[in-house]
Amino acid sequence: MRNRIMRKLVGSKIGAWAVGLGSFLLPLQFAYATGCFPIAGLEPRLMPASFRPAAIAENATVQFRYLGHSTYEIETREGVRAVTDYNGYYSSERPPNVATMNNAHGSHYTDVPDPSIEHVLRGWNPTGGLAEHDVTLRDLRVRNIPTSVHGREGAQGNSNSIFVFEVEDLCIAHAGHLHHLLDNIHMGELGIIDVLMVPIDGVWTMSQENMADVIEQVRPSVVMPMHYFSQSVLARFLALMDERGWEIAVSKDPAAAFSRLTMPMRTVLVLPIS
Repeated sequence: MRNRIMRKLVGSKIGAWAVGLGSFLLPLQFAYATGCFPIAGLEPRLMPASFRPAAIAENATVQFRYLGHSTYEIETREGVRAVTDYNGYYSSERPPNVATMNNAHGSHYTDVPDPSIEHVLRGWNPTGGLAEHDVTLRDLRVRNIPTSVHGREGAQGNSNSIFVFEVEDLCIAHAGHLHHLLDNIHMGELGIIDVLMVPIDGVWTMSQENMADVIEQVRPSVVMPMHYFSQSVLARFLALMDERGWEIAVSKDPAAAFSRLTMPMRTVLVLPIS
């Protein structure tokens, strides 16, 4: 409901006045409302030399595993598992508790998800309008932010959502099939993001330079690239981020786990396909 109200306000005199207050006011107000503001994004106290693979360690909050394309598995300390851009091709060993489908495209969703999945969240509304999700399952909260409105009919009318995963002291965002820079309302609804998963193909979504601009808008601690189709595309993105002052970490382990205290700063983390 908040998404719909705010987008109506933007088109009104009240909305124009609110946006005109500056980019810092809306993000502060709505980040506080979402729960991603008070803790996540604070300066870490430890700088780890390496990422911790496999099972979640005692001091870790969440584990990531890259399954391929735009699909990551996110597992919390209480064993809640979410799979992003669930399409039936890239999947974990057992069905997740939550499946998000950011984009109504054949490689990013399926009409026949495993029936045992508790929550199947589509980033578009098949009946029109905005998709709106806010689900809490034990220590995981999942919500969406509609983006990439191309004016197409049907499922592509509001064709993408950024899904935000709130896990204890971390806020994680999966950009899906993002096609544009973010506005003040997107930023406010995001809150302060610690880990950002972004498509870096440079063609089918947006240029790598523009995606790097999105990253600088969000300013996460860790960026996890996805949606690239060759090592040369990945290498170009890593070189671009290196030029912009980001640390590059290419892991040999298929999984990485960390928490607020073990979160590196301004790091691009590449995980091999599990």
